[in-house]
Amino acid sequence: CCSGLRVVMGRAHAPKRINLNGRSGARPTARRDLGQLPSGQRKRHRKPGAMYLNHSRGFSDRSARIGNSRTPRRSSRLPYALIAVGCALVLFIAAVVGYVNRSVDVELNGQKTAVRVGSTLQNLIDEQDLTDTYDAGDLLAVDDSVLKRHGGEKLSVKVDGKRVKQGKWDSRELEGGEKVTVKDGRNTYEKHEVQATVIEPKLKVEGTGAIEYVQTWGVQGRSEVWVGEQSGKTQDRGEVVPATDCVVACASVAPKGNKKYVALTFDEGPSGATKQILQVLKEKGVTATFFLSGDAVEASPATAKAIVDAGCEIGSNSYSDDSLKGEDRETVRKQITKGTEAIKSATGVETMLLRAPYAAFDEQNWIDSMDLVSAVVSWNIDSGDWLLNGADEQVSTVLDSMTPGNIVLLTDSDECAEQTLEALPQIIDGLVADGYKIVTLSELVKTDTALSKKLTSLTRVSMPKNAVFPQLPEDDDATE
Repeated sequence: CCSGLRVVMGRAHAPKRINLNGRSGARPTARRDLGQLPSGQRKRHRKPGAMYLNHSRGFSDRSARIGNSRTPRRSSRLPYALIAVGCALVLFIAAVVGYVNRSVDVELNGQKTAVRVGSTLQNLIDEQDLTDTYDAGDLLAVDDSVLKRHGGEKLSVKVDGKRVKQGKWDSRELEGGEKVTVKDGRNTYEKHEVQATVIEPKLKVEGTGAIEYVQTWGVQGRSEVWVGEQSGKTQDRGEVVPATDCVVACASVAPKGNKKYVALTFDEGPSGATKQILQVLKEKGVTATFFLSGDAVEASPATAKAIVDAGCEIGSNSYSDDSLKGEDRETVRKQITKGTEAIKSATGVETMLLRAPYAAFDEQNWIDSMDLVSAVVSWNIDSGDWLLNGADEQVSTVLDSMTPGNIVLLTDSDECAEQTLEALPQIIDGLVADGYKIVTLSELVKTDTALSKKLTSLTRVSMPKNAVFPQLPEDDDATE
């Protein structure tokens, strides 16, 4: 196609003849390139109703769209899409509203009741007219006389067994599944001033036996005197919180099934004979419990460590071989503390197991130091070795007196060394021949099911935060 081609649609016309020199008909004109005609001239040469194709624009769809000045028609699917989105939004909002306002079941006085989730106790009380169903309590003076009828608690309300005060009803939400109990309101007292007096616990020692331990810790009680603001009355309310007395229990070991268990214990060590004693125990395949004196440990720490390395148990025999009975609180605590610190320093073992020198440990000693000792242990059989009356006498004393669960006292000292080293192998052989098993003190306690449940640790103790040191019981025979 050339730039001068013209296609005319509509009525058919005979084509004009064009001379080679550019003349049309008989009238000569200057030769011009039709493709270079001004736009005005081109328009004059176009017939109305005819369609022209211009090669400079080409035949692409994009050119046709550019040349078309009309606005594109919107898709016919858009309204349906908008309707679908709107419906989905409505359904979503309806689902949210339904979830927020859903009902859940609670149990009210044994009956299932539907409430809107998030409802409070106050909503439930109002919806069920519970304030009209149950009576309020009375307002009482400090002497229990009635100041105002139904002036006390409106309702007594519990949720899952826990009481909810009236001021919390409007904030306690119900989520479903709760058990709500509503009853008549309780009587309440007028506002009053409280004058409190502390009641100190007393010390009680119960039972008999070689092992003493704190079974019940002492807790303070309280007595009160009330002075009513409205009535002006004064009333002694007595012991409103009873004191819990401290109980020190004494017991001996009773192995389950009366099985034959026995514990050998040594006092006053370590000594020059300690390693020889350990050798005898090793050869016989048994272990023992050693109550060590703090000053002796400081003098021979390596020997104290050797006892632990041999698999034996250790406790404290206080710091020095001095009786604690009759000493003041400071002295008693110092003796016990220095003894256990010396043992820990030498062996790395922390123990609160105590054998008081000469087994002298009275009620006042307990009051002064019960937070420092897990148990105070004496013995069931005294071998009498400290009497130095001969090895044969020592052996017969132990073997002839033995019963299951016994604790045997032996002495680890330079004075008793020769006799003890002679008697010890015979004592062990005699016990084994009689069917006894020799164990440490802690192992012996474990054979007694009832005792081991009460005395959970023979070497450790922890005083509860609310516990206090008790006082000695008053002498009933004392006179003013």
